[in-house]
Amino acid sequence: MNKRSAPLRLGVLLSGGGTTLENICEYMGRGELDAKVEIVVSTKAKAYGLVRAKNHGIDAAVVRPKDHADTESFSEAINGCLDQHKVDLVVLAGFLSLWKIPERYLGRVMNIHPALIPSFCGEGFYGHYVHEAVLKKGAKVSGCTVHFADNEYDSGPIIVQKCVSVLEDDTPDSLAARVFEQECKAYPEAIQLFAEGRLKIDGNRTRILPAK
Repeated sequence: MNKRSAPLRLGVLLSGGGTTLENICEYMGRGELDAKVEIVVSTKAKAYGLVRAKNHGIDAAVVRPKDHADTESFSEAINGCLDQHKVDLVVLAGFLSLWKIPERYLGRVMNIHPALIPSFCGEGFYGHYVHEAVLKKGAKVSGCTVHFADNEYDSGPIIVQKCVSVLEDDTPDSLAARVFEQECKAYPEAIQLFAEGRLKIDGNRTRILPAK
């Protein structure tokens, strides 16, 4: 693993329980991720992700869409939190609000989607809606996708994908559980590649450069 002169500074945006945040913190704690979470921003004051942030001694802020007149004002409030903490990479972790990503953060925002993009993605495809659609379609494989986020739903360059088989007796819950196991591996892998400077965006592709 190529060591940075300082850990990658992360900002985590969430709206719920913070299981992805917890997973990232576990990887950092084991020395498997050369990063540090500098700020957690939640769109909900009662999100359990804020409790997780407190437990890990991470600064946190609540920025609620309903407290702002429009998307631009809401987005600027988030940008201010990220700028204040000099974030290198923004990690979307169950973030359910529309944030208009400013130019300076494009190429520095990651998202994870619980399906294999470009299948079962776009507006309205999130959480259990994704797994229900996979089963309804009769797909034989599913999985997760880590990608760079832009200002369109699930359209940014793909970084890492991991697959799972869809079983004959799967329910949305059982499929979701197996996909989440892969999410817990894929997101830290993608973040570490960024930390090592091994990701290069080339059009709508992400090229993974060899380790130095």
